[in-house]
Amino acid sequence: MKMFFAKLKKSEAGATAIEYGLIAALVAVAAIAGLQAVSSSLNNTFTAVSTELNTASQ
Repeated sequence: MKMFFAKLKKSEAGATAIEYGLIAALVAVAAIAGLQAVSSSLNNTFTAVSTELNTASQ
């Protein structure tokens, strides 16, 4: 049992997995923030295109 805890203490695999998880969470937060910053501009563009297409088809 003592050897198990000694190996567990030396193991860094769990720490590496946690670091990768934190990096993935940071990338997700950055992507969400970026998309929210662009969303209103993109929505306005699609609305303008839709209006032009509806006007042209009549």
